[in-house]
Amino acid sequence: MTDSTRTSFRILVALSVCHLLNDLLQALLPALYPILKQDFNLSFTQIGLLTLTNQVTASVLQPLVGTYTDRRPLPYSLVFGMTMTLAGVVMLTLAHRFGLLLLAAALVGVGSSIFHPESSRLARVASGGRHGFAQSLFQTGGNFGSSLGPLLAAFIVVPRGQSSIGWFSICAIVAMVLLWRVGRWYAHLHLRKARQTSEQPARPMTPAVKRTMAVLLALVFSKYVYLMSLSSYFMFFLIDRFQITIESAQLYLFAFLAAVAAGTFAGGPIGDRFGRKYVIWGSILGVLPFTLALPYASLFWTACLSVIIGLVLASAFSAILVYAQELLPGRVGFVAGLFFGFAFGIAGLGAAVLGKFADWYGIAAVYHACAFLPIIGLLAVFLPEQPHHAHR
Repeated sequence: MTDSTRTSFRILVALSVCHLLNDLLQALLPALYPILKQDFNLSFTQIGLLTLTNQVTASVLQPLVGTYTDRRPLPYSLVFGMTMTLAGVVMLTLAHRFGLLLLAAALVGVGSSIFHPESSRLARVASGGRHGFAQSLFQTGGNFGSSLGPLLAAFIVVPRGQSSIGWFSICAIVAMVLLWRVGRWYAHLHLRKARQTSEQPARPMTPAVKRTMAVLLALVFSKYVYLMSLSSYFMFFLIDRFQITIESAQLYLFAFLAAVAAGTFAGGPIGDRFGRKYVIWGSILGVLPFTLALPYASLFWTACLSVIIGLVLASAFSAILVYAQELLPGRVGFVAGLFFGFAFGIAGLGAAVLGKFADWYGIAAVYHACAFLPIIGLLAVFLPEQPHHAHR
């Protein structure tokens, strides 16, 4: 292994760890929903508004950030984004009314909108050509961080109360230190390479490219609305249907989110080896039998099905993202910002709609309705084949 390869792998690991810390802090908010609902007497509609605020602020800026940094890479912008996340965590600790909770959710979302496009670009720069592997390693860190959110909330925040959220500021500070070092690497050693990657001629947005991008975004819609239904409301569903405690429900949510992390890591390398279209097709449509069965299952089988759903469904995003980046070479930051932004935005809107739906028809009805979302995976038939390079 050359010094350059070792350095790039260290950067990928650092980015994955920072993604873990970033998404752990992002996941704190939904993990705290049962506590906040009780302490602030919130409705499901207000829970949905919290998710909407967080996800919309996490989505709106992402394509803009990605487009700008395609032209002018900003090595230390990641540190600034993590500073915004830190401010949101502190605000969440101090909030004493619903309006301040919304502000905290917005600050954490803004931090995420800055973090994701540029860190995804850095992962591609450091990939050494193994783009699927690099994105999967990067995404796995984030998804594993998301899975830790409810687990740490169960063991730290539930017994100690809202003020203990402040301890999670340490995660943001650690991430800021790592991102400063990554930014220095980016600026001093690889900024020229990053600009060369960003400035290669972009494929024109032909009607065929636009149609393919529309199909990919529809698949992201299916994936993220269903995942958001579980990450935001799964605990309420378990508590309502099986009368378990908040702590137990958070453990079940952790199992689901850990499965999401494992599935994410598998998707990229499999796509590198066998083709991304097959991963996309199998991931989204393949989960349909399990989503249809989940609303009718016992507690044990609900847990098992949620893990299977997490494993299978999560493998799609890395493949979708790399597929889109190869569709539009030279616009890596824009594509990352567009897909992360769309994913977060549509998930936030979906959470708001599902919250209102739960208030009207009950929490169980959410999973009866969302069970059919993976049918959208049939649209993968319209994706053109792309050449891929196997890594043996």
